[in-house]
Amino acid sequence: MPYCRTIPIEFNHCDPAGIVFYPRYFEMTNSVTENFFADRVGRSYAQMTMRDGNGVPTVKIDANFRAPSRLGDRLEFTLQVLRVGRSSVTLEIAARLGEELRMEAELTLVWVSPEGGATPWPADMRARLEAEMQKECKE
Repeated sequence: MPYCRTIPIEFNHCDPAGIVFYPRYFEMTNSVTENFFADRVGRSYAQMTMRDGNGVPTVKIDANFRAPSRLGDRLEFTLQVLRVGRSSVTLEIAARLGEELRMEAELTLVWVSPEGGATPWPADMRARLEAEMQKECKE
């Protein structure tokens, strides 16, 4: 099963028309990704960045906005691992209200060392990311 997280659409996500202002989706996808790393990969962003000095910056994002989301909606976000590279991971994130696809994005993140350069995934993280890649999406 893919990683899932529900995010309620709040006033702070919306423009004056009560529709999600598109950059807020990037904040939501980052929240989903951050929680995925803590819940499934075994390292929180706080551990990675503050304790260990590593990070997983997003180096590429491609998003499609399919239908507007409005104040009060509760979007179900799903995250699926598409590819695990030497030091990168490609994720697919989709946001739905019921069966309606509202937003979908493909993100590439890179594991960086405290010095700031891309470096291979630690073995434990790679194993967990690869295990996530094997999980089937429920449709």
